Amino acid sequence: MSLPTPARTASSTATRRDILAALPVAFHDDGSLDLDGSRRIVEFSAASGVDGAFVLGTTGEFPSLSIEERNTIAAMSVDVLGPERTVVHVGASSLHEVLLLIEGARAAGALRIAVLTPYYLPASDAAVEDFFAAVSRASDGLAVFAYLFRDRTGVHVGPELLGRLAQLPNIVGVKLSGEPVESVAAYRAAVPDDFEIFTGADRDLAKVADVGGQGVVSGISSVFPEPFVALVAALESGDPEAIAQAQLAVDDVVDTVKGDPALMKAGLALRGIDAGVARMALDTPSEQDRAELARAVASYA
Repeated sequence: MSLPTPARTASSTATRRDILAALPVAFHDDGSLDLDGSRRIVEFSAASGVDGAFVLGTTGEFPSLSIEERNTIAAMSVDVLGPERTVVHVGASSLHEVLLLIEGARAAGALRIAVLTPYYLPASDAAVEDFFAAVSRASDGLAVFAYLFRDRTGVHVGPELLGRLAQLPNIVGVKLSGEPVESVAAYRAAVPDDFEIFTGADRDLAKVADVGGQGVVSGISSVFPEPFVALVAALESGDPEAIAQAQLAVDDVVDTVKGDPALMKAGLALRGIDAGVARMALDTPSEQDRAELARAVASYA
């Protein structure tokens, strides 16, 4: 059974524009997990006005984390945000790991999980369907979002295949990353009316409802939630000038942060939240990057 997305439970799926912040994970300079820093990031998001958080996804550098570390972050996130506002990503390259992470998320008190397609080795449609059938069987009591990101996984799940996955018990929604927002309409046509569709395209928050989606999973909103929250308010007011100004602000922070976890952490640091460093091989923010982040903090924080 699909769980309502927090904060706007009375809205119909056609008019919702929910914001789930995709949260970074903090690491110490030596690469070890900074749990206190990670908690600060989650606490900031919890108080920021967004609807909830997507934890341990791409922004959270999940491939670099051990199962134990991921379960620890999941438990902390649910503790801070509450189960209704947390989506825990449990995807991994093997079903064996995914099943262990599902149990970890369940033990943490999560109600919603996301599962990336298998990755690294090629996976046929049949293999993807078998994979999600096993996920479905293991997920009683949990609402499962398929996580599709072919630019990172090399695995494409088209509308027809997603339509079949949507028939599986416990599979209630999808996160589409790396796809143009216009593609959402084709996926919407292939799934049940109550199936939830989120896009990873931060700047398309205003467009998502028009093509049948329910909102965005946005890494940028983990640093700059204000423009996104303001855009939803403007859309609900129907004021064209307010909508245009809010969209410009969203576009500005998207262009400034560039979807880069290292820039997200640098931006959080400028906001007084020590978010640590990246564990994965990412470029160190340049002086120009930092200047642009400082400008954005001055403009929107």
